Amino acid sequence: MTDLRAAVAAGVFGTDEAFRALLQSTVETARAIFHAKASSAFLLDEETDELVFEAVAGEGADTLIGRRFPSSTGVAGWVLVTRQPLVVDDLSKDTRFSRDTAASTGYVPRGMMAVPLLVEYKALGVLEVLDRSADTPFTLAEMDLLGLFANQAAIALDLLLRARTAKSVLDGADADVAATARLAAALDGLEGKKRESALALLAALEALLK
Repeated sequence: MTDLRAAVAAGVFGTDEAFRALLQSTVETARAIFHAKASSAFLLDEETDELVFEAVAGEGADTLIGRRFPSSTGVAGWVLVTRQPLVVDDLSKDTRFSRDTAASTGYVPRGMMAVPLLVEYKALGVLEVLDRSADTPFTLAEMDLLGLFANQAAIALDLLLRARTAKSVLDGADADVAATARLAAALDGLEGKKRESALALLAALEALLK
């Protein structure tokens, strides 16, 4: 019940699609800002120890969502494990780059920037920006800007995980627990007089049940 209370308290019950849309918007904006061919956000699946494509803009957008690979693989794996951002202008000369993994996605980049997605020092995944349309290398100075997108993506991933946790707990809960969670989620979405009235009703019900 702890995970369920935390998720409902955060207002994320039933909002999986909304947070996925936020994550997709983040990668699309990052791609546009850096004039890149692609941008991707990966989520760490702790149960399987894999990185999962959760949002993709540009190359691979139609085919890569849901694709998985071992969390220690390639540049993304290095960034996840070390929690350090990385700029690589020529991936063909970098031993951390996994060409086979990239080839399996249908797109082999020349250069990239990658940053970890951190929430309270916990690594949730990785954000990557791949290849510029022009022959302009990525720079260390731009890492700070990508870091802003990483913060946004990390928040979206965290909320997405909470929403999925809430749904998972509810799917296995009995009817009474599920009804209580739905009530709490509905209450959290109310504002103004409706919220005041609902709280008053709950207070009256609590007094009646004592």
